[in-house]
This record gives sequence, C-alpha cells and structure tokens, in this order.
Amino acid sequence: MRLEFKLELDDIEVPRFSVEAVEGIGKIFTLATLVLNVLENRKSVEIVFHGLNPEDPGRKIEGFKEIMESSPTARAVEYEGGENSRVPGSSSYFQWLTIRRAGG
Repeated sequence: MRLEFKLELDDIEVPRFSVEAVEGIGKIFTLATLVLNVLENRKSVEIVFHGLNPEDPGRKIEGFKEIMESSPTARAVEYEGGENSRVPGSSSYFQWLTIRRAGG
C-alpha cells in the first residue's frame, strides 16, 4: 500500500519513528543520528521497534542506546520503555521507547 502525505517535522510536537523487523544495524545507526538531530529542537521522540521473535525489539533497543550514548557532543537523554507486546494473530513483536532530553 502506498500513501502520500506531506508531513513537516516542524508540525509535529513528538516525532515518531519505527524500526522494521528486518532492518539491520545500519538502519539503527541512521535512526540514532536522526534522533540526536531531532532532539536538538524537540523535547522527546518516540520509536516503535519490532521484530519476528520476542527478543528482537529488546536487542535493537540496546544497540540503539549504545549508539546514542557514544556521541561525544550530544545532549544527555533519558529513556522510558513503553508497551512491549505481540501483534495478535501474527509473529510480530514490538516495544515502544520514548527518548527525552535529560532534565526536560
């Protein structure tokens, strides 16, 4: 399915992103740098990580956090885990994560 919609980051208070089940580590690096850039202007970002087995979302989140925390100049951030569940009737598991600028 294809949906075209004009979406401006400036119009969104809390940007949300997703990490696909089959995304490799390269996409996690790309997402981490994108989130660091967005957090320069936004207080928080939400990401849903998903995978094909129950361990996938957690592993992706841990890798994401390691990459985020390795930046020598980025602002400090805080993480809050959200819902961790399975999509009924499928083999898809997901975990939400909120990333906030520390102290804000």
